[in-house]
Amino acid sequence: MQIHTHVTTPFQDQKPGTSGLRKRVPVFQQAHYLENFVQSIFDTIAVPKDATLVLGGDGRYYNREAVQIILKMAAANGFWRVLVGKGGILSTPAASCLIRKYRTHGGIILSASHNPGGPDGDFGIKYNTANGGPAPEKITDAIFAASKQIAQYRIAEAADVELDRTGDYLIGDMTVSVIDPVEAYAELMESLFDFAAIRALLNSGFRIKFDAMHAVTGPYAREILVNRLGAPSTRYWRSQPFAGEGAMRPLPHPSAPPHRVVAAPADSVMNAVPLPDFGGGHPDPNLTYAHELVEILYGDGAPDFGAASDGDGDRNMILGRRFFVTPSDSLAILAANAHLVPGYQQGLAGIARSMPTSAAADRVARALGIPCYETPTGWKFFGNLMDAGKVTLCGEESFGTGSDHIREKDGLWAVLFWLNILAIRKLSVETIVREHWARFGRNVYSRHDYEDIPADAANGVMKLLHDSFAELQGAQFGHLQVKLCDDFSYTDPVDGSVSTGQGVRIIFTDGSRIVFRLSGTGTGGATLRIYLESFEPDVSRHHLDAQEALAALISIALQISELRKRTGREKPTVIT
Repeated sequence: MQIHTHVTTPFQDQKPGTSGLRKRVPVFQQAHYLENFVQSIFDTIAVPKDATLVLGGDGRYYNREAVQIILKMAAANGFWRVLVGKGGILSTPAASCLIRKYRTHGGIILSASHNPGGPDGDFGIKYNTANGGPAPEKITDAIFAASKQIAQYRIAEAADVELDRTGDYLIGDMTVSVIDPVEAYAELMESLFDFAAIRALLNSGFRIKFDAMHAVTGPYAREILVNRLGAPSTRYWRSQPFAGEGAMRPLPHPSAPPHRVVAAPADSVMNAVPLPDFGGGHPDPNLTYAHELVEILYGDGAPDFGAASDGDGDRNMILGRRFFVTPSDSLAILAANAHLVPGYQQGLAGIARSMPTSAAADRVARALGIPCYETPTGWKFFGNLMDAGKVTLCGEESFGTGSDHIREKDGLWAVLFWLNILAIRKLSVETIVREHWARFGRNVYSRHDYEDIPADAANGVMKLLHDSFAELQGAQFGHLQVKLCDDFSYTDPVDGSVSTGQGVRIIFTDGSRIVFRLSGTGTGGATLRIYLESFEPDVSRHHLDAQEALAALISIALQISELRKRTGREKPTVIT
């Protein structure tokens, strides 16, 4: 094997964000750009002898080309073996699963998650450590430092690997194992959930619709939801939709006239073929970008359960018939019902949530007598807690939920968790949520995203808020009085590391709060997010629309931030 050492010059913009390095595709296509960053990773992690690497991505534009480059660089940098998903495909949860199952040195995941794809879309790369989780800040900071000083990179001269056929290939002394990207992950899911109960639910006439958004979870959903859990291939009939008021409704005989047709199992998964540009869509599973699924779940003859996942498979949206479950509520409900799921019947060690996520999970933790940790945004902050055995479930309001089965958030895992609960409780999604609110109270919650605004305007809003802390302290806004203003900081209870500047909090004496935060996942302009939360114990008010219930907080947020004047935006891009 011939190894070439290329002289290069540093790029100064390769600082990883909350989920790795994300830029537009043309940026990564620049000469030496991807190679510089990959070499910086390899130089930082000091590849040991006989090391194995996991490699794959979400299939977006430039994924296959990047895989070939990284394979040749891995060979030149002394790796013994690389496990790569067939076609260069691996969901982020599946990559974490493989790292942990085969105890590899780590993995490189090619994804910009929920960001748009295509020739002019976004691309991303991140390094996950041997625990299967995203590299902590001390490693990403070291990678960035190396990228600013790099003078050369190493790459092997070799033919491209045949990615579309499983098997072992050689690049010099390094083995490239092209593997089934789904199998190990599907087996892990089967070990955690009651597949027999879910299969019975789906065979009972309960209808689901999963939107893979032309992203990576299509093959995973087909294998798990259709092949392993699918209803019979013949069509079933029933006279009424599954409403879930305490019991399943019996299915009439197929010859009975005339009844609504329940879709065959293949129809349970939509937009299942991964495409480099995600079919021209925005692979973010929320009410705005997963509008096709939302229209189905809110339309006539809607399925009983709907869900979507994002570009790399680590996020999820949960819907019932004409009913949206906020990610904050979803985390709390999974925790409250974990005893129904085989993989979690031994009990939960604790729960963790990101600071912007609502306190709904905190209430469940108190009822269960377990701790609940509040961390900054970013899954890497959960890794230490899980490795130390302090938490079992964790989640973020940005449609990410997961557990200690891997070290990434996991979209299909959350869908299966919900289906397991529905199979045991035999209630509708809406009924389960409303019963949860009746027991614990409702944390009314919403997030307003202002996407792609000028960075200077976004930074100006944040500076204004910081400069207003003294003025806001104790201020009265109608019936609401400010109790605390701060910029959230976090001291890791495991390693003592401190993270500052994690989001401005305005907390009121009644527990309501407003949080302002700049997102670290975009590649163009800035995304300013406003999180709004209030607690409602009165069951008679649980029916209120969140925007109506939070109207006073929304008004205060716009007033104190001067957002409309400073950004020119009259309304959010996305409301969830």
